[in-house]
Amino acid sequence: MAVFSRGFQGRRERDAGLPPGQYLTDDFPVLSAGPTPPVTTEDWSFTVTTEAGERTSWSWADLMALPAEEPTVDIHCVTRWSKLGTTWRGVSLDVLLADVETAADYAMVHSSGGYTTNLPLEDLLDGKAWIAYEFDGEPLEPVHGGPARLLVPHLYFWKSAKWVSGLELLPDDEPGFWEELGYHNYGDPWREQRYDGD
Repeated sequence: MAVFSRGFQGRRERDAGLPPGQYLTDDFPVLSAGPTPPVTTEDWSFTVTTEAGERTSWSWADLMALPAEEPTVDIHCVTRWSKLGTTWRGVSLDVLLADVETAADYAMVHSSGGYTTNLPLEDLLDGKAWIAYEFDGEPLEPVHGGPARLLVPHLYFWKSAKWVSGLELLPDDEPGFWEELGYHNYGDPWREQRYDGD
């Protein structure tokens, strides 16, 4: 069951600068497939597992010691809202995967609470994705995926998994949670790839 924030307000007018079917909001709606898991920075970790089973893990302290970036990006939800010029702070996946040896083409993202989503590995590299832990200059709130979430702004926002805990590198693509329930396998907002068959 999805969870929506109260008082969500959006402007329904069509904006030529938005992907098709989207409308602008100044809010940051909360949508989740279940309750917010109680993840703290003390027990948070992120693990990359290669297709050969090799694991590399980072604690919260490890993550904070890595070079951070502050991307300002537009985000687009499959439920049709868009929020422009959002500012985040986090660690690029390029940094986290720099020393990981893999021949994988795909990744399955894992989150606390059991949520998963799949992505081509190329969509996580070359400055396209971050493990984000701040939003608008403040620590990322738990309802928005804190203490850390994946940020992949060029795809619909369900691909930016909340409460991220790991990345499994795969030779072949496999559907994640929403993809198994009929959402599009890729999720490009500019192509309006909301659901399977779009």
